[in-house]
Amino acid sequence: MTTTLRPTEPLQRAAGGALSRHYQVCVNSRPVGAIHLSTHPDFGPSVARIGDLRIEEPDRGRGRGAVAALAAEEVARGWGCRRIEIRVPADAAHALRLATALGYLHRNRGMEKPLGPVAPALPPGSRARPMTEAEYGPWRQHGIKEYAQSWIARGVAEAEARVKAEQDTEGILPHGLATENMLISTLEHEGTQVGTLWLGIDGDRAYVYDVETDATHRGRGHGRSLMLLAEAQAVAAGARAIGLNVFADNTPAERLYDALGYVPVGYTMYKNLL
Repeated sequence: MTTTLRPTEPLQRAAGGALSRHYQVCVNSRPVGAIHLSTHPDFGPSVARIGDLRIEEPDRGRGRGAVAALAAEEVARGWGCRRIEIRVPADAAHALRLATALGYLHRNRGMEKPLGPVAPALPPGSRARPMTEAEYGPWRQHGIKEYAQSWIARGVAEAEARVKAEQDTEGILPHGLATENMLISTLEHEGTQVGTLWLGIDGDRAYVYDVETDATHRGRGHGRSLMLLAEAQAVAAGARAIGLNVFADNTPAERLYDALGYVPVGYTMYKNLL
């Protein structure tokens, strides 16, 4: 039996060279599923993204999904893409095994935690305050540099990573410290600055965009204090859940989030296309 992709629409073209197309997954011309392939909205035409890969229940477990993914990679190569990505839900163990078997590497995972009605307290000696304008400029530039480097370390070209870091930061913080629903805080312990927190509020959900303990104060529990601060601010804002993203191989952060009750909700995986 032959598994192929059959387009269900013309190739969609958008500004900046973005491409997108939906396909049926077929076995001997019989539809058994669907897949959506597009170029990446952040990294542009050089990176493809597989979305909504589905195989109907009667045809699962027969390698249809694997062949469909490999066929999508060939289409992406024809588009001139150098890398391809896929987002795998945390509860889809079969999809995670499939992506791993096809050579996809874990880049980062999204994690979430439900929040109760009571805000946690900070440890004795620790207090938070809003970041000042004088602190914001250096903090922003440092954050962009570190964010770009995290992508570079995972195979993204330096120029692409830098552009993404700049655009993401500007897009989320268009008005700096005055940006609505964004809380940027400095954590102090015994009067000394020990770390920073960037938290966003979106209705009943909060998101940790960035959390960092100053280099000279690491290993003293301030990272945990910063996460407790994030939860306290989220509860005060009426959020019922808090989420974050952690890059692969950041073992200390993953251990901290696990200990605080965060659970994975999805994995982003990538593969370089030769």
